[in-house]
Amino acid sequence: MQPSIRHYHPLADFYLDEGCYINELSNSPEDPDLSIARARVPVGVTTRWHRLEGVTERYCIVQGEGRVEIGDEGSATVATGDVVIIPPGCRQRISNTGDGDLIFLAICTPRFDAAIYRDLEAPAETGP
Repeated sequence: MQPSIRHYHPLADFYLDEGCYINELSNSPEDPDLSIARARVPVGVTTRWHRLEGVTERYCIVQGEGRVEIGDEGSATVATGDVVIIPPGCRQRISNTGDGDLIFLAICTPRFDAAIYRDLEAPAETGP
């Protein structure tokens, strides 16, 4: 790995069906041990239940307030400066309960890859 600076590009945000906007700040095969994404959840939105297989995720809340649900732990209030630690395979979702965007850094170890994402609310596929 070579030293580098990855600049933030606000127009690189993309929407996920999960219910939030993501901006991949750092996620590359050259740095496989960690990824960092900026997540933005609009006012009043609750993301879909999901889990990450084999990856520990941390939500570092940088703006706003919300309610997070992890596994069977019930819900907890989170606000700027809080860190939520989500073990591999643990179901999770977050709600924006504030009056502005809820923004957090999603830090994954090892790095996030779409193949490890499991949407727990996706409609079941039916056969012919």
